Amino acid sequence: MAASGLCSTALVGVVLAFFALAFASIAQAESSAPAPAPASDGTSIDQGIAYVLMLLALVLTYLIHPLDAYSSYF
Repeated sequence: MAASGLCSTALVGVVLAFFALAFASIAQAESSAPAPAPASDGTSIDQGIAYVLMLLALVLTYLIHPLDAYSSYF
């Protein structure tokens, strides 16, 4: 039982160390060049619409799935 607690504590420590190293490297990173101007051919609008539709599909899936699972009990 004690070995299990020690293992999970060590795992949490490793994960926290990983995130600390990742954030430390981000903090020391040099600033990048400014991004180029967005394209004016409408691709960003199309991509935005696609993201909204994917989010809507995800929300509907999670709203409908519990109702479908609940109906199998009756």
